[in-house]
Amino acid sequence: MFTLSSTAIEDLKSNIRGRVVLPADPDYDEVRKVWNAMIDRRPAAIVRCAGVADVRCAILFARETSAPLTIRGAGHNIGGSAICDDCVMIDLSLMRSVRIDPATQRAWVEPGATLADFDHEAQAFGLATPVGINSTTGIAGLTLGGGFGWLSRRFGMTVDNLRAADVITADGERIHASPATHEDLFWAIRGGGGNFGVVTMFEFQLHAVGPQVYGGLVVLPMDQARDALQAYRQATKSMPEELTVWGVLRQAPPLPFLPPEVHGTPVAVFAVCYSGPVENGPVVVEPVRQFGTLLGEHLGVMPYTAWQKAFDPLLTPGARNYWKSHDFGELSDDLFETLIDSASRLPSPQCEIFLGQLGGQAGRVPADAMAYPNRNAKFIVNVHARWDDPADDAACIAWARGFFDAAAPFSLGSVYVNFMTEEETGRINAAYGANYTRLVSIKGRYDPHNLFRHNQNIQPATRA
Repeated sequence: MFTLSSTAIEDLKSNIRGRVVLPADPDYDEVRKVWNAMIDRRPAAIVRCAGVADVRCAILFARETSAPLTIRGAGHNIGGSAICDDCVMIDLSLMRSVRIDPATQRAWVEPGATLADFDHEAQAFGLATPVGINSTTGIAGLTLGGGFGWLSRRFGMTVDNLRAADVITADGERIHASPATHEDLFWAIRGGGGNFGVVTMFEFQLHAVGPQVYGGLVVLPMDQARDALQAYRQATKSMPEELTVWGVLRQAPPLPFLPPEVHGTPVAVFAVCYSGPVENGPVVVEPVRQFGTLLGEHLGVMPYTAWQKAFDPLLTPGARNYWKSHDFGELSDDLFETLIDSASRLPSPQCEIFLGQLGGQAGRVPADAMAYPNRNAKFIVNVHARWDDPADDAACIAWARGFFDAAAPFSLGSVYVNFMTEEETGRINAAYGANYTRLVSIKGRYDPHNLFRHNQNIQPATRA
């Protein structure tokens, strides 16, 4: 068990502008919480950083004391890498500044900002960049793993829109990484996760989006899922890149546009976002309405920021979560059979399987242009087990693993690193493919002693 001396803690407190939270403090249990309630760990100290100097101080403190070090942005990572027992946790959640320059369409974002923070500031000027689908997700973890969402078919992955970043490395150096400076580090942080340092500022390219989009939900009964998924597969071949449609198999939530008798029954849901001219939305989306006989629909013009928050009620913190994921180049009938079979055996009402649509601009970037390599993934399928009672752990985890194993033969073999659980260290090569060797080399230059190891870890060449 690692412990920190009271003298070391007092020195740390005296050298930062923020706050050090310790196990004896009354708010310790609240501050140490992360999104996934399965993660229940107790750091030796939580450094709530107020700025870059605090980040640098905490890194150097961890090095000098040989303390395990973890990094928390918004704490949304499924594997709980933000926290471990007896560690020093750098908590960036107070660093949430977002600055927008509408003239150059650029954003400068601190690492504690959530997607809601980013979208709120950017949409004031009718601007956005591709991010995720849950507004409480942190921009830092999302970006460092790749990042994708409703705008990715049109504008690429989140990392495709990263123009520069300020990074504090393991030796406390501040580096501005960009295509012109420290190009190797810039290459690595675009998909390589938190392996190379702590990013204290992200610079993003923005695009004209919104403030209104056309979108919503189309809901069909599960007994029509097979035909609907086949229609979806065909429709995706000709969809404009302004349109993104995700498929979800789950039990129907108590949505107000669904009849009460449908609530809690198995359904196939198609979530739609069209970011082109909203007056064209009904015509563009009409093929989705023809996938089957609808139980209900909720389609129309809405603020982009509202759509970005539409799934927040299904992804609130405090539940137990376990994910497994595959990348797919095509959607086969065999995969559909596997999806429908697993969706017919949901172990809790909150469990679901979703198909996230990619392609378009996200697939045009060369696989070796940055650390994120999986440009042939047209769909990312995630089995999301979610439940509240610890007594259901075994059943829910077994269900997710069962779908994962059954779907594997139809997948590309690659995986989106942000959807990997902590047990999946054996899949790190699958996450990076041919880029892995270069990542190992860069890790060896910037973090040769693997200080930043509580993540989907890329071990440095000096320790490989």
